[in-house]
Amino acid sequence: MTALSEGSDAGVGDREPLHPDRIKHLEFIQATITRLGTNSFLVKGWALTLAAGLLALSASRLSWHLAAVGVVPLVCFWYLDCFFLRQERAYRRLYDDVRRPGSTVEPLSMNVASHLGAMPWREVWFTPTLLLFYTPLLLADLGLLALAV
Repeated sequence: MTALSEGSDAGVGDREPLHPDRIKHLEFIQATITRLGTNSFLVKGWALTLAAGLLALSASRLSWHLAAVGVVPLVCFWYLDCFFLRQERAYRRLYDDVRRPGSTVEPLSMNVASHLGAMPWREVWFTPTLLLFYTPLLLADLGLLALAV
């Protein structure tokens, strides 16, 4: 028999087994991280759909009004995506704190305020993945705006 099959009191290697409350806490945090990732994916889908629709409409009419209107939701979606990414990173840091032996995190606490303070908005806003997604859409919209004026 191996150490893992001998019972729930056996740890892996030299580590202590996790208490069931800590395991449940980690599951809560992981569920939140998953939900934030899903929200970010949905925001990108809506941003792309709306931007493509407004770009097509403003290009067909060569309307600078529609091109200008297209910038606003794009920037709003970019901000919303940054919010979700920042929250996700904070929950990942909380997860790392909870999983460590001797963690001082309050059991079942989902408070990430201390982690958000160490993560400035500017750092998240200019993440390469967000820049590569939103910058071409914004440049296309601004280019069409310049062309239509």
